[in-house]
Amino acid sequence: MIIKTFVKETKESWRDGRVRIAFLIVLLLLAMAVWVGVRQYQNVNEQYRTAKNTERILWDNQGEKNPHSAAHYGTYAFKPKYPLSLVDQGVDKYVGTSIFLEAHKRNEAQFSAAADQTGLARFGDLTPDFILLFIIPLLIILLGYNSFTKEREMGTYTLLKSQGASNWKWAMGKWMSLFIPIFAITALLFLITGILLSNLKDFGVFKWQSLLTMFVIYMGYYIIFINIVLIISSRAKKSGIALVLSLSVWILACLAAPKAASNIAEAKHPYPTRQEFAANVLKDKKDGLDGHNPWSKESKLLEQQVLAEHGVDSLHQLPFNFDAYRMQKGEEHEAEVYFKHYNYLKDQFAQQSKVYKGLAIISPYLPTRFLSMAVAQTDYATHWDFADAAEDYRIATQKFLNDHFAENSNYGDWSYQADANFWVGLPSFEYDPPELGEILTDNTSSLWILGAWLALSFSILLITTKTI
Repeated sequence: MIIKTFVKETKESWRDGRVRIAFLIVLLLLAMAVWVGVRQYQNVNEQYRTAKNTERILWDNQGEKNPHSAAHYGTYAFKPKYPLSLVDQGVDKYVGTSIFLEAHKRNEAQFSAAADQTGLARFGDLTPDFILLFIIPLLIILLGYNSFTKEREMGTYTLLKSQGASNWKWAMGKWMSLFIPIFAITALLFLITGILLSNLKDFGVFKWQSLLTMFVIYMGYYIIFINIVLIISSRAKKSGIALVLSLSVWILACLAAPKAASNIAEAKHPYPTRQEFAANVLKDKKDGLDGHNPWSKESKLLEQQVLAEHGVDSLHQLPFNFDAYRMQKGEEHEAEVYFKHYNYLKDQFAQQSKVYKGLAIISPYLPTRFLSMAVAQTDYATHWDFADAAEDYRIATQKFLNDHFAENSNYGDWSYQADANFWVGLPSFEYDPPELGEILTDNTSSLWILGAWLALSFSILLITTKTI
């Protein structure tokens, strides 16, 4: 019964010209999205490699220079483009690709792709994740909205019941007729993506298990939609009503719910404005040690403390350059200030994410989106991790420069210049994103919610098919 129903439904769907055209359009869109994604991925990674190598060459070839001048000259930390961003670009378009690392200041990432786009960008991009999250659920609706209603409208339902057909087997055959084509399209996309990525030079490590995890997540999402569409079709009186109800669910789940959840999260835990944030940072900076001001109260207290520690009564008697030492202490104070205020931003982000993920129960789209971006390493959490790694590198760079200045010059000797080959001693900035296991652990709630949607939708489908 299951196989016969599956074959019948598949033949009927394939005879319908609208379904064939829809399948062709989806396949064409997927092919275009993957092709555009591959080109963009190669282009961005080529830019990343060029920028990283060029910046390192500029740093290593500064020539003889005062180390603190080099600290203000600064360098850049570039964010790599990771392989699965080909499938899901996440927030990469909006958060910037590089951070300028300089003395006394923590900068935000800049040069985001969205900043260079025209107003047409608000209509969205043709990317695989757009098709996977929005278009394929529409295809499921087109294929399945009349799965049960057409049997009533054509009078075949009464005939089937009179022959003693099992409701469960009948429904499972219809379920398979929706699942198999969607599975085939999605599997084909991920297989092609995996083959392309495994043969491309990339700057992140491509792993098949991450791609497989993302595939399983999307298949869970589609199964939920299949179940919902079949539930609606089993209860609706007419195909037109089933179509309207199914499209309404799509609009609520994929468009309205994400926006509502985002607005609620932002309202409950708002970020400070850029002006407020800058003012708070400046205030805390002024309350501590300024490494460039030797006459401030904090500088004098540091001077007395250092003299007492070394048992001398003059800064000239210290075995290091106190000017550089004071600047390093100033850097440490400023780093603590930035740590405090950026941690507040991170806490607000964590609270927003907690609310947002808590509301994921209202729509299967939300946990799928969270998990997809996380596995692709294109979510905000990965970006925060990259920004923190860049800040750690900035702090280490300032210490590397100030310590050299302090140890190799005398107090008041601002004319000191480091050798031309000194700069190569600074290690290059490298960023390693979280591993898959850590990502899934951090997104356990989304996994549970997606699993709950699967279990609930299957349970309701089983109950409704018994009472058709």
